[in-house]
Amino acid sequence: MSEELLINITPQETRVAYVENGLLQEVDIERERKRGLVGNIYKGKVCRVLPGMQAAFLEVGLERTAFLHVSDIAQPNGKNGDGGEPSDIIMELLREGQELMVQVIKDPMGSKGARLTTQISFPSRYLVYMPGISHVGISQRIEDDSERQRLKDTISGYADEFDQGGYIARTVAEGISEQAIYKDMQFLQKIWSNILEAYRTAKIGTLIHEDMSLVMRTMRDLSGIDIEKVRVDSKSTYETVKKFASKFIPELENRIEHYPGERPIFDIYGVEDEIQKALERKVPLKSGGYLIIDQTEAMTTIDVNTGAFVGHRNLEETIFKTNLESAHAIVRQLRLRNLGGIIIIDFIDMSDIEHRRQVLRSLEKYLDKDHAKTNVCEVSSLGLVEMTRKRTRESLEHILCEPCPCCNGRASLRTAETICYDIFREIIREARQFDAQEFLILAAQPVVDLMLDEESTSIAELEEFIGKPIRFQVESEYSQEHFDVVLM
Repeated sequence: MSEELLINITPQETRVAYVENGLLQEVDIERERKRGLVGNIYKGKVCRVLPGMQAAFLEVGLERTAFLHVSDIAQPNGKNGDGGEPSDIIMELLREGQELMVQVIKDPMGSKGARLTTQISFPSRYLVYMPGISHVGISQRIEDDSERQRLKDTISGYADEFDQGGYIARTVAEGISEQAIYKDMQFLQKIWSNILEAYRTAKIGTLIHEDMSLVMRTMRDLSGIDIEKVRVDSKSTYETVKKFASKFIPELENRIEHYPGERPIFDIYGVEDEIQKALERKVPLKSGGYLIIDQTEAMTTIDVNTGAFVGHRNLEETIFKTNLESAHAIVRQLRLRNLGGIIIIDFIDMSDIEHRRQVLRSLEKYLDKDHAKTNVCEVSSLGLVEMTRKRTRESLEHILCEPCPCCNGRASLRTAETICYDIFREIIREARQFDAQEFLILAAQPVVDLMLDEESTSIAELEEFIGKPIRFQVESEYSQEHFDVVLM
């Protein structure tokens, strides 16, 4: 299997694409004016406590106040602020005006502010440090029991040298020497000391620790050395990545290349075309079937259809093969579009229970490669698969697109005929209230065309009814739903 990482750098934005066997699987975009906030640590102040929601809003220097739920409040040693048992009552833990060190765990999305936690954590190459707890954990992706125990013993042995805090060994720590682990722990302790010092002197709403840039986060979080090539189209970024790899991932250093070509690197690999396709509602399948993906604020729905695929045996076999193919395509689209939250998949109904089981297992198998945490439920009585996918950053569509100004994101417009009848009603309403000499209708071209053609008889009857002439004027900048009735 060929796996490549493509890094495209411009002054305005950075884009990182993960390509597997020549096909785009994931793309991450970070814009200079809208950098992600996840991982950033702020000095905040509680400005409002909401007992009914068991949550609080904090001022952290962002455009909107940020949200902190009671479940995200650290209680040292499992005790509440008074030394009693852990509390799930927000009023016992926070008060208005209280200062807190908080970390962003979810970017602002839509009308919602950022989500915060006081359970601070930050990663290095091999470990994640959690100052608020004394616990050593090992990534679940490390399956070898002896290696898990070795890592746990190593970390526990060195932990006594440092201040109280917990550690989690990341997947990339598998097989790493004790010395490398120790250096990582020293590095994390140095960062934590700098954060504490900055917090003591910072004003409310100050950023006291910023996470790495997209490129460096990507290199830091590489979970293995299966990447065949890392291609960077910026010389300065290439040198930075090369330097990082020589220190932390020496086995990957020789696979990092600078791409100096005149043709954009994303064009060569077809990434630009794949990004455009990922913004479309319909996703074709090789068999002739297709997916329909609708992303809403509440959830994302995915509908599977056989389309032009007719199969070779019988209907049940055709449906089964379409569903199997769609399971693979759905997981790729989830990763590519970065869809999160509640996801409902409407596979084509299968009467064979074994076929249902195999489709569900296939879906779970492909999701194993997804870095985001997912949870899949069994097929419901309605034949739907319900699942969740952790969402920390905006989806690809929300980064690259905005709601249509004509339909306000409804994805549909009222017909020209509907607008005509609205205009008729408005003319009658205005005629009864005001004594105008004539009426001038300003509307879009399709509406005016319909008025003067198919509705010309209705216009003549209306003029006779109100006793006033009606004129029309095309406004090219009007949307189909927009019109004005001007009294002359």
